[in-house]
Amino acid sequence: MKKGIIYIVSILVFIAIVLSGCIRADIPEKEYSKDKAEKSFLPVHNPYPVQTKTIDGVDYLLSRSPAGKYGGVFVTSTIGEGPKTFNSWNSMDATSSLAADIMFDGLVTTDAYTGEVIPRLAKDIEILPDKKTYIVHLRHGLKWSDGKEITADDVYFTWNTIIFGGFGNTSTRDAMYIGTELPKIEKIDRYTVKFTTPKPFSPFMRQLSVPIAPKHILEPVTKQGKKAFASFWSSNTNPKDFVTSGAFRLKEYVPAQRLVYERNPNYYIIDEKGQKLPYLDKYIILIVGDLNNELLKFKSKELDTVGLRSSNVALFKEKEKSSDYKIYNLGPDTGTMYFAYNLNTRKNDKGKYYVNPTKQRWFNDLNFRKATDYAIDRENMVFNIAGGVAAPLFTPEPLSSIYLNEKIAKGHLQDMQKAKELLKESGFYWKNKKLYDRWGNKVEFDLYTNAGNTERESIGVMIKQDLEELGMTVNFKPIEFNTLVSKLVNSNDFDAVIMGFTGSPLEPYGGKNVWYSNGTLHVFNMRKTPEENKKLFPWEKKLNELFDRASLELNFDKRKALYEEYQQLVYDEKPIIYLYSPIRISAVRNKFGNVYPTELGGVIHNIEEIYLK
Repeated sequence: MKKGIIYIVSILVFIAIVLSGCIRADIPEKEYSKDKAEKSFLPVHNPYPVQTKTIDGVDYLLSRSPAGKYGGVFVTSTIGEGPKTFNSWNSMDATSSLAADIMFDGLVTTDAYTGEVIPRLAKDIEILPDKKTYIVHLRHGLKWSDGKEITADDVYFTWNTIIFGGFGNTSTRDAMYIGTELPKIEKIDRYTVKFTTPKPFSPFMRQLSVPIAPKHILEPVTKQGKKAFASFWSSNTNPKDFVTSGAFRLKEYVPAQRLVYERNPNYYIIDEKGQKLPYLDKYIILIVGDLNNELLKFKSKELDTVGLRSSNVALFKEKEKSSDYKIYNLGPDTGTMYFAYNLNTRKNDKGKYYVNPTKQRWFNDLNFRKATDYAIDRENMVFNIAGGVAAPLFTPEPLSSIYLNEKIAKGHLQDMQKAKELLKESGFYWKNKKLYDRWGNKVEFDLYTNAGNTERESIGVMIKQDLEELGMTVNFKPIEFNTLVSKLVNSNDFDAVIMGFTGSPLEPYGGKNVWYSNGTLHVFNMRKTPEENKKLFPWEKKLNELFDRASLELNFDKRKALYEEYQQLVYDEKPIIYLYSPIRISAVRNKFGNVYPTELGGVIHNIEEIYLK
């Protein structure tokens, strides 16, 4: 037992070093370095520079790691019921994006080692002096999995028709608006396109990472309309029907069990020996019901990697030296865990309120939201759910963000007395230890999260207890993930929710679809029509303004000031209440080569380079 305590203490010291070692830099595309990897106890890897090698007219991208060998299978996992779609441009949930995006590449990607934007399908991108014109030169000779060449027609179609045309998930399009205008795209020749933005637009380059679609396959579908596009490449599609550009292509999908991918023989990355990547024969994603089942599958050697949580870290760390795996600390999670009330005060198409009017009054009372914030015991969550392998979170930006508002990141401790005083200010009172509003209505509401995610289920139990200590009656209801997503995004039929957003420590603008008033993930106050979007809370209007200004600001310090202001506004108004930030600890089998985990890329960011030793 004492030995276990020693390991926990050493891990907490380990975490403290990581949190104190987060780098801030003046250039937002060069924040992560060898120095940070050393402070994070990650393997120090000096990747080869990004280079192109032309062979027989094909512009191959060179691998940035030593040559490996062919063969082997890598098995990872995902929680839940599996993907809803394989249409990368229509995906609205993380599982579907995971399943689809591995099959497609974009023009650029983010360097997992440095944070810089680097070419992918693009051979290079020329930015003209006006800072508004981008000339994209594609690699010559690249092919889709069906043998057709990848050309400027595919790029033009993807951006002009699918994205700017509003097909599928419109988050990318919405994030590209500059005022009321979208960038323009023009085909120059077979391998060249030109993008022109109305004004210099700081997030533009990172947005070009969106997967490129095969025009010859998807154009006939878009001509049938948006409904046909939304149902195309559904989870029932025969894997042989997919036409892809990524390192792997789907071979088999067994619902609620597994996704099996095979090597794409037409992939355009080669190693120093001229061997085409990827090396692995197969990449498999097992669909596991919950986090406990995921851990059991790793222990039984069905998985090659697993994310570790809470007390498991000490146990796995203790056994590491005599095991067949290695543990990596990836630093603070780049996503955010949150609690939110539904602030919607409008009616749906059938004339029914999204949220009961009585509950509307509670949820839209700032004192009620602040009381909730003060009632939540984040320290208790950190130590009893995350086993100390986490830190309290109070901002919409992850703790590793170069734009983090350090002032509010410190937050506050649980304060039940403060919470009660806030409720009293708004006329709430207690009778038989139950909370009532000034009109005599008992405070009772439903709280949702996704079933199977045992971490979020545990959070839900703790929040229920904290809020019931305030006298609220909380009906905690974990439900299937896809059903929950539909409640949040489609029907807006929920009272309160515990969920998470993916994020980036490099660019807050990627969260525009959450914070902009008409964003597709503005779940706490979803709007469906232009008329609804005119009725904004003052702080929502201010958030719109801050994101607009930040997108046009090219100076890093000035952008940081704007993003700090948006974090302060969210902290003050509390449309979303943040909980804690787990430290990402992963175990990976040591039978693989070219495994170079990074804080930005995670464990298998370079899956095409990984090989079985």
